[in-house]
Order: sequence, then structure tokens, then C-alpha cells
Amino acid sequence: MSLEFLWYIPNQVTPGHRGDAVTVDHNSLDTLTAQAKALEEHGWKGALIGTGWGRPDTLTVAAALAARTATFEPLIAIRPGYWRPAHFASAVATLDHLTGGRVRINIVSGKDNLGAYGEHESDQAHRYARTKEFLQLVRKLWTEENVTFRGEHFQVTDSTVLPRISPHGGRLHPKLYFGGASEAAEHVAATEADVQLFWGEPLVGVQERIERLRSLSEELGREHAPLEFGLRITTFVRDTTGQAWAEAEAKVAEMAKNQGAPPQDPHRPTAVGQQRLLDLATRGDVLDDNLYTAPGKVGGGGAGTTWLVGSPEDVAKSLRKYQDLGITHFVLSDTPYLPEIERQGNQLLPLLRE
Repeated sequence: MSLEFLWYIPNQVTPGHRGDAVTVDHNSLDTLTAQAKALEEHGWKGALIGTGWGRPDTLTVAAALAARTATFEPLIAIRPGYWRPAHFASAVATLDHLTGGRVRINIVSGKDNLGAYGEHESDQAHRYARTKEFLQLVRKLWTEENVTFRGEHFQVTDSTVLPRISPHGGRLHPKLYFGGASEAAEHVAATEADVQLFWGEPLVGVQERIERLRSLSEELGREHAPLEFGLRITTFVRDTTGQAWAEAEAKVAEMAKNQGAPPQDPHRPTAVGQQRLLDLATRGDVLDDNLYTAPGKVGGGGAGTTWLVGSPEDVAKSLRKYQDLGITHFVLSDTPYLPEIERQGNQLLPLLRE
């Protein structure tokens, strides 16, 4: 299976995300378009656009960027509680039609400020049961007509989404990416997702999860194409190994001085996947060959909790080890975003495509 390399576009109201150098007009259409066009020019397939209440709406941002680019594929993160499935299926089908099939979707089920957009707090089992139905119904609406669905959380009657999604090669509809490390999340991924995304864990942990998800897929009677796997991680690349580690350590020291605490998101520490990352620091600052865990102790969160550090050759070697485990989708990033799009596109991606 071919490899796919995506980046991350900072969909934030507050500037300076993870130390990004752009502060003036950081989330303007011109700034974000410059990043999307740079991704096209430097070999990237597209970029993840993050979601959460209090951030710009991802589907709107994706539509604007797709209109200004030619090949850029947005990986649009969304939350099932924020969208009703039929409304969402229609909106995505429209954007997919207008872009000639460039849309990808990342389903996020972690906690959010649900009350702010009219939802209610629910336990983990409820959230993932709802997510499972959401994925089932959206897929039906994209591939079938006159859909009637009666679930515990969602219902539609004689529903046909227009325009219809046109197949592109072997792609019947936008690929559905999914994250989550809890048992409930893995059951959803094993049966309903197209791609399971992992954070930057050590190789042995990723291998265990891939093997478990493959077994679960068989045990639970997965009806779709085999589950694919992806890695979302920060890649800290410099010309030489020594330069990379010196600058990475200096950046962590600066983070410790300026922040000195784990992420401020009140929901993030409760997420199983995030807690797994934070726990890695107790095993050492560097795991495997060059997986740097220290950022998680001083404010790094999500994909910024662990970094792969080194020369282009070092980082490429590490990513190829994840590939050997079955990872085919890579969502990489580092800050400042625009210069790193260019640096890693020019220095790292050619090594990964050899």
C-alpha cells in the first residue's frame, strides 16, 4: 500500500501555537492559504485541520483552502456531537463534489465543551456508542440512497444525500480517520473507521495496538476494507543529529521557562491516548532511537507531547520503522509551520519515498 504524508495546519484563534513564529494575521485566509500552497509545492498530500469549540469551524476553513488550491487535501477534524450525521454527510458530499474528491475526515470523540453548542455531558460508553452510529449512518448516506436508519442516538427516514459522491479510483467516499486509545474507542475503530491514528508512542506500543486492532476487526466481524493505520507526531528535523538535539533541548528549556506545566485543556488529561503519552516520560527522556518525551513534561500536548528528533536521515529511519509495523498514513509537523513545511518537504520526504 502506498504511503501518504500530510502536515498540520494550526486552526487556532490564539496566535503562537506551539511556538509558531506567525502572530499577526496568523489565522487569516492569506496566511493559511500560504501554508496550504507550500504543502502542494513541497510534496505533501494535504494537512490535518484541528477541531474544538472555541476554534474556527474546520469545514469552513477547509472549504476556503480547497478553493484556493489545486491538489491540497484537507483532513477535516469534526466531533459527532457538534454535527448531526445527515447534515454533516450532505456538507461533506458537497465539498467533496466541488473539490473533485479531495476531502478526508478525522472523527474526534474526546470530551469537548458540549454545553456550549447544545449537547450534554456523557460518559465514555455513551460517547463512543454515538460515534459508532454516526460513522455507520454517514457511510450509508454516502454510499446508499433512500436510507432509513433507526439507532439509539440517530434516526433518518428515506434520506438521500445530494450531490452523490463520485468514486475516485478505489475510493468510494472520503476516508474516515479515527483516534482514541480506550477499549471503547478501539471497538469503534476496529469495525467502523478506515484509518486508526496513533500518537507518537514507542514502536512496541504501536505494534501491540496494531495487532490488537487487527484481531478485534476479525473478532467483531468488520464489514469494510481492512483497517489502515496512521501516525500523528512532531518531527524535529535539522541538518545534523547534533544540531537537532541541541535545538530540541533548547526549545524544551524555553517551554519549561515560559509554560512550566502540562497543557491547559481541562479535557486532555482524561483522554486515554494523551495519558499514555504523558506516562512515557517516566520511562526516560529518550525512548527507542530518538523519541523525545521531555516536551510532554513542560507543556507539550497532543502530537507535541513526543518528538522524533534528528537529522533527516535519523527521522526517516525512525518513520520507516513505523512503516514496517503497518503505518501508511503519516501526519507530521513542527513549528514554525511554514519554514518546516519547506524544510521537511525538501529534506525528509524524499528519503521516505526512496
